[in-house]
Amino acid sequence: MKNREFVSVFRSSKKNDTYLFVRRGQRWDDLPESLRGIFGQPIHSMDLILTPERKLARADADQVLKAIADKDFYLQMPEEQDGYVVDFRKKPEQGSR
Repeated sequence: MKNREFVSVFRSSKKNDTYLFVRRGQRWDDLPESLRGIFGQPIHSMDLILTPERKLARADADQVLKAIADKDFYLQMPEEQDGYVVDFRKKPEQGSR
């Protein structure tokens, strides 16, 4: 694995808060078809030089570099949040008026 990599970051046109990290210049058609199908049209967000020490908002740079070395990409999915899933078996609580 390299100590640094020039990467491009794309956001998904289909899934909110979903990002794909790839080597700069990576051909979209060379990525797995299943990934391309769920990701949708890639929307370029930024290019950056990634090192293991670099701080990223929601990912560990070292893990991103390892995934790119192994699979040619790193997929960042949205964080789970409390209350993110609605329990439809319960009646919604009514606020006081």
